[in-house]
Formats: sequence, structure tokens, C-alpha cells
Amino acid sequence: MFVLAILAVLTSISMLQIQTARSALKGDAAMRVVLSQMNQAREMAIAQRRYMRVTFTASPPTVYVVREDTTTTTTTLAAIPFEGGAKFAVPTVLAAPSKDTPDNFGNTTPTTFTSGNGTFQSTTGSSSVIKFAPDGTLVDWNGQTTNGSVFTSIANDPLSARAITVLGSTGRVRGYRWDGSGWKVL
Repeated sequence: MFVLAILAVLTSISMLQIQTARSALKGDAAMRVVLSQMNQAREMAIAQRRYMRVTFTASPPTVYVVREDTTTTTTTLAAIPFEGGAKFAVPTVLAAPSKDTPDNFGNTTPTTFTSGNGTFQSTTGSSSVIKFAPDGTLVDWNGQTTNGSVFTSIANDPLSARAITVLGSTGRVRGYRWDGSGWKVL
């Protein structure tokens, strides 16, 4: 009986740990999708000497990479959806400005970008669009360098919160994980 009691306690503890790890892994998966697609778009912009758009759609949560072939034609190169219930969202527990990433690019919306003209939010319907220039910088529609943050999370699960920031002048893409008290760079 004593062995069974210890086994039951250990099983319940491990089940709690598995649930916590599952949500963290789902949050990591969404972050990796955004990181990989943004890095891919930047590298293709440099290699192909073309503007590359990155589009974030809310329903279903998907990241698109689109090449601008001419001023009027585009080619979709990738469309990667999120899995595991993750969405583009800033969890309500993180809504305070003091909870922004160490890069301080803002967290007013799930996809926030700032340029010389203030907040840059190019939206078409339920999607947000940014683009990388042929030199690898992140620019707005007027060609001005822009910085930005993309937030992902699973509803009602603050430990699944992830942030991806882009420093516009260099195109550096960086990921962050929320650990309950602050953002940790990955």
C-alpha cells in the first residue's frame, strides 16, 4: 500500500509538470514559425534582391511570405499555420507597458511596428503586413526603417506567451519567452 501511495503522488506531480510543459512547447512552436518565416523572408530579400512581405493573418493564425515581383504582381512563397491553439495575441496579463520586451518596441497589438512616422500598422482585413527590403532592413510602405514586435500566445495561458522582435535597421530577428515575471531572450 505504501508503494502504491508513493506512486500515486509521483504520478499526480508528473501530470502537473507535463501540462505546464505542453503549453510551453505549444508557445515555442508558434514562436518558431514566426522566427523562421521572418528569417527566411529577410534572407530571400537579400539573396533575390526583392522586397519580401511577411503577412500575419488572425483566422486561422498563419504566417505568409510573399515576394514582390513587380509593383503589381506578387508570388506567395510560404504559408505556415500555427498549431496547438496558439494565436497572434498579447495576453491580458502582459498588457501593461512595463511588460514590454527589453527591446521596447511596444505591445499595444499582437503585431506592432513603429517607424519614423509613429506606429506603423498596415492592415488589410484581419491581417497585418510588413516587408523586408533587398538590403535586409525592415521597412514600412513608405520605405522608412521600422522596428516591430509580434506576440503569440494561447488563450488564458500566460506561460505560453512569446514575442518576436525585429530591429529594422539591421533586420535582426530575436525571440523572447515569458517566464511569469519577465521576458527571457532565446
